[in-house]
Amino acid sequence: MDLQDFISGKHIKQLEYKSFSPEKINHEWIISTPEVNKLLSEANRLIGELNAFSQIIPDVDFFIKMHILKEATTSSRIEGTKTNMEEALVKEKDINPEKRDDWAEVQNYIKAINTSIEELEKLPISNRLIKNTHKIILSGVRGKHKIPGEFRISQNWIGATLKDAIFIPPHQSEVIELMSDLEKFINDEENHIPHLIKIAIAHYQFETIHPFLDGNGRIGRLLITLYLVSNDVLKKPSLYLSDFFEKNKGYYYDNLMTVRLTSNLTQWIKFFLVGVIQTSKESIQVFKDIIALKNNIETERLPKLGSKIENGQLLMKQLFQIPITDSKQVSELLKISASTANRLIKDLIDLEILTELTGYKRNRKFMFKEYFKIFHTDIKN
Repeated sequence: MDLQDFISGKHIKQLEYKSFSPEKINHEWIISTPEVNKLLSEANRLIGELNAFSQIIPDVDFFIKMHILKEATTSSRIEGTKTNMEEALVKEKDINPEKRDDWAEVQNYIKAINTSIEELEKLPISNRLIKNTHKIILSGVRGKHKIPGEFRISQNWIGATLKDAIFIPPHQSEVIELMSDLEKFINDEENHIPHLIKIAIAHYQFETIHPFLDGNGRIGRLLITLYLVSNDVLKKPSLYLSDFFEKNKGYYYDNLMTVRLTSNLTQWIKFFLVGVIQTSKESIQVFKDIIALKNNIETERLPKLGSKIENGQLLMKQLFQIPITDSKQVSELLKISASTANRLIKDLIDLEILTELTGYKRNRKFMFKEYFKIFHTDIKN
């Protein structure tokens, strides 16, 4: 089927409403639109460049942790949580009690990303993997009563009430069959569909099926990265589209809805590929900035520590993973006394590596702000 011939589905009359029943997608797809092919070529080129950077940076997994942290806070923010990256880096006891529910949701999402990426080593992208990931996301937080880890057995909708819903996904009786078709489509190797086109279609279909009572947006966005990693399109999980979707939130939802209303799948795929292109460029710049900062610290600043350089290097490894620390953490990490830890922290402040955050005399926290800003450009100096 040519993309331009796609029919998205039909509305089916239920008792007091009409639900949307999407067409199945596990079949051959033909991409004949020149604009789509041009965007696809550019997106593939940039992902190749991103992969090259992710492979040449030593200890790249340290920096991937910050990519994951940013994805978790951004994807959760699209769903209404208010935890920022800085808050997500600290322990629960240091979070304002009023914000702990949001903080817990972000921590669940971080765990879900890490666990699902690990599970890809032994499981294909499957409904089993999707359910496992969903269970982690909703464990012990506000959605914990919405059958975590199980497809819905009741009708859901997008909007305040069913009567004025913006969109009503398929009836619950269709979910298992539609998700089975999606699973087959994701893993099908007979129909040779370019990976970026395939995951764009899969993301649209997942969001349209809306198989869970809660957490569909987060799972659907995570599915993009999981697919690209599992198919070796990404060598490392370094590309997340949530930031692009959040910045263009209106267009994101409008383009998904347009497919359902008009069957214009081409416009959705163009939007998706533009997102891949922009996000790849930003991720490449992040890696370039990390390399430049790491080189500057290792060659210009740390040598000034003299005999303390070894401890400084060990602490920097930790800060490149989690760029917020305190004297207790430094003391435990380096197995040094509290006073020695405080002196090392002061040295790193003098070298303009660490910045004190709290303004307190006790229980102070310090940030590797120069590094943090690479991922979070809105932070104030």
